[in-house]
Amino acid sequence: TKIKNLYMISLDKVNNLNESDFVSLFGNVFEKTEWIAEKAYKNNPFSNVEEFFSKMIEIYECSNRESHLKILNAHPELAVEKRLTEDSNKEQMEANLNNCSHEEFEEFKKLNLDYKNKYCFPFIIAIKGKNKNEILNNFRQRILNDIDSEFEEAKKQVKKIAIFRLNEIMDK
Repeated sequence: TKIKNLYMISLDKVNNLNESDFVSLFGNVFEKTEWIAEKAYKNNPFSNVEEFFSKMIEIYECSNRESHLKILNAHPELAVEKRLTEDSNKEQMEANLNNCSHEEFEEFKKLNLDYKNKYCFPFIIAIKGKNKNEILNNFRQRILNDIDSEFEEAKKQVKKIAIFRLNEIMDK
């Protein structure tokens, strides 16, 4: 849709969007999870950007474990996933994950598989500002976590990604 190209949108414009355009613009703040944007829209108008961000995060954080698991599983596997959302593609390209050496690619492939088998959701990290080595090192360390700690860490990473994405869209 055309609304996606209006990055750096003002709060006034956000408050005046119809529900369809609002969901189109914010539906992927939480990867492939439009229902959070749909719920946030019902709190429109927002008095400031912080209130809007807080509402989006609150809806996410107040979700039950099953909803969190669905959100985690909506995320792509790093470096190996071929079908990415526009946001994920941009983020992975910025971290240079599209230019892995054969060895790096094989390590990502193995870590993704082992991680998903252990935790039943893909490895999630807010990769903005990180390079391949930092991401791989993080991956190697976090795969050693117990399930509950890693579930909590993955939820934190999803929240960081959402805040990065909101900041890219909103003109503060």
